[in-house]
Amino acid sequence: MSDNEETSELLRLRREKLAAWRSRGIDPFGGAFPDTTPIAEILRDFADGRKARLAGRLLSIREMGKSLFAHVQDASGKMQIYANLQSVGDRFADLKLLDLGDIVGLEGDCFQTKTGEKTLRVRHFDLLSKSLRPLPSQWHGLHDVEARYRQRYLDLIANPEVQEIFRKRIRIVREIRRYLEERGFLEVETPMMQPIPGGAAATPFSTFHEALGIPLYLRIAPELYLKRLLVGGFERIFELNRNFRNEGLSRKHNPEFTMLEAYWAYADFPRMAELLESLICHLAEKICGGLHLSAAAGPFPSIDLTPPWPRKRFADCLREATGKDWFSLPPEERRRLAEELGVELLPNAEEIDVTRHVFEKLVEARTAGPLFVTHLPMELVPLARQNREDASVVDVFELIIGGQEIAPGYSELNDPIVQRERLEHQAGEERQKLDEEFLMALEHGMPPAGGLGMGIDRLVMLLTGSESIRDVIFFPLLRPKETS
Repeated sequence: MSDNEETSELLRLRREKLAAWRSRGIDPFGGAFPDTTPIAEILRDFADGRKARLAGRLLSIREMGKSLFAHVQDASGKMQIYANLQSVGDRFADLKLLDLGDIVGLEGDCFQTKTGEKTLRVRHFDLLSKSLRPLPSQWHGLHDVEARYRQRYLDLIANPEVQEIFRKRIRIVREIRRYLEERGFLEVETPMMQPIPGGAAATPFSTFHEALGIPLYLRIAPELYLKRLLVGGFERIFELNRNFRNEGLSRKHNPEFTMLEAYWAYADFPRMAELLESLICHLAEKICGGLHLSAAAGPFPSIDLTPPWPRKRFADCLREATGKDWFSLPPEERRRLAEELGVELLPNAEEIDVTRHVFEKLVEARTAGPLFVTHLPMELVPLARQNREDASVVDVFELIIGGQEIAPGYSELNDPIVQRERLEHQAGEERQKLDEEFLMALEHGMPPAGGLGMGIDRLVMLLTGSESIRDVIFFPLLRPKETS
């Protein structure tokens, strides 16, 4: 029998059992089953004879003549159950209609088997949801990686370690909120649909608002709206936001992703680096139990987050990586050197893109970190304040950990005249891309401020030792499955 034929037969048998439940006058998609106790709590406070009421999914069933053993799993854990003719009476025949994956509600009393396993003796049960499709045959998870992402619900059922990654993600986000709020930051919300996408150099997703008759764009960053709030007097703010960029997919990129952006009036980029270092160390201790990440993913088997984290200027990083004083070389020499060092470049790559690619391949990808790379070229960061000693660089940092950028931070540019010049240069001939509302806000006066943006997905990858961004997003974007 082929796999398709076997699947069709299993589906047929489950439909027959569905009909059998209904023929007995039992709704196979039952109502509520309130007042249950989490399995983990029952096991923790276990006592022989204790009455218990729980609900969960059947993971295994073993029939032994006139008795039945099974395992039930809820969000907190897994527990063995036992039933026989004496415990459930005439309903024992109904128990034999249950399949793996069915969701049941159970009442009974606790006891320990001869092997010492904590078990619930079932006195009453309800079928709460009939599973019409079989679960994965092996409880080691789905072997097809794409199937794991596409059918995440099965991955979560089959793999407790996958559930744990997402529970850690939830804790990380909750802890970020708590940490910032305790330091006087207010969480705010800004538009996800914007008439002009700004705050980053990226291709947006576009849509159209029928009532207003205008094009709109899913935001690529919330920065320009958050700065308007600085103008308005909100001096410590943050947003945990979803951003959208119409770009490629990779181990580190998903078109829809989550970021933290925070702004602190009257602070600067060194102060934001201190805040970020303190926050990530706090999260590592809270979530991972310490500052040494021994199960880090990627090319670095371990990462030590013990502060203080070093700072190094961008130009010094390039000098060490290339063996040359990079910015003293003429453009054609930089391109030649980049190619000699194995950095692939597009034929029409602009001068600043050559520098960026060399940094990403020869510095970022090879740095375990943590490392704050500071004082980047102005062309790379048009929204940051110009350095007073060196006009060619801006007062920023990029935090690198585990071979990837985790967060940039700025001393924010608040000069509206300089800001307009930089945005005009960035827009080129497409002046319609200028956000005049943002520039008008700056003209009313924005306080000096520090800002940072941290990729939450990459942070979760770091703190959970995950290899791919798809491992830390419940439902990553995938190509539609082809149907025959």
